[in-house]
Amino acid sequence: MEFKALQIAAMINGTIEGNPEAAITKLSKIEEGEPGSLSFLANPLYTQYIYTTQASIVIVNNSFIAEHPVAATMIRVESADVAFAKLLEVYNRIKYDKKGIAANSVISSSARLGENVYVGDFAVVGDQVVIGNNVKIYPHVFIDDNCAIGDNTMLFAGVKIYSDNKIGKNCIIHAGTVIGSDGFRFNQQDGLNVKVPQIGNVIIEDDVEIGANCTIDRATFGSTIIRKGVKFDNLIHIAHNVDIGENTCIAAGTGIAGSVKVGKNCMISGHVSMTNHITIADGVMIGGATGVSRSLTKPGQAYLGSPALEVSKFRRSIALFRNLPELAERITKLEKEGRGT
Repeated sequence: MEFKALQIAAMINGTIEGNPEAAITKLSKIEEGEPGSLSFLANPLYTQYIYTTQASIVIVNNSFIAEHPVAATMIRVESADVAFAKLLEVYNRIKYDKKGIAANSVISSSARLGENVYVGDFAVVGDQVVIGNNVKIYPHVFIDDNCAIGDNTMLFAGVKIYSDNKIGKNCIIHAGTVIGSDGFRFNQQDGLNVKVPQIGNVIIEDDVEIGANCTIDRATFGSTIIRKGVKFDNLIHIAHNVDIGENTCIAAGTGIAGSVKVGKNCMISGHVSMTNHITIADGVMIGGATGVSRSLTKPGQAYLGSPALEVSKFRRSIALFRNLPELAERITKLEKEGRGT
């Protein structure tokens, strides 16, 4: 699809410097720009490339001052980062604007589908499922009985949604993610591990994005809840009855045990582990590979280490740890001197 500079400037409220008829059909990095491509300059480290890029159009900040001639047509905006992100959103909307029901899909006669829904090949939609408007269900997605999928949500290839789960509006769930599998709960009886039935569900609120190959377990009873605006990276495990607060972001490899309650606006780095039945306060930041074995109750506090410590204490501890060999030598020397007297 082709867009001209005039059209792009209108989309992002920009001002054109150069040829308003300059046309593009693709996006590119500024250092790899080709004729017919659109790029942007936001990071000053890349300023050198605006003078050599072959891109036809480059989005720049209003504050940018050219020190050499620029061949590309420039579109000036308040924030090149924000403007380019808006264009990427438009690009994705066009790219993923699929409609229609594939012949090889299987949809229960009791399921209800909204308008402009796409269902890909070999997707399965179970009994009493309710699908909202503009939902995209890619090939090999499985949606079990009694689920609800909100408007504008996208389920990429191979997503599996067990029965009785609810997913809100404007959500994105990437390939291979499993929602509503059984929580990991067993009782010891006569030396055997006896499964505790998991009869709850998963509720995912609006505007949530879940990366590829994540697993979110259903509650033993009640609900596992992923609240509005939460963003997950890939390969994250959420156990039964966990509650993740609004707008919290979690990076890859993190595992959260059962019945943990995470607050709003938290930032959780990769490979964090949390033990069960603890609470994380609003706005908490947890560094990579931190092991959280107790509740973190100070809002906005940052933590590192295993077990988790406040960042200032962790850094002091690390400084002492690095000096342990020298400290041990000094102590040994003092002990020998003491025995000598």
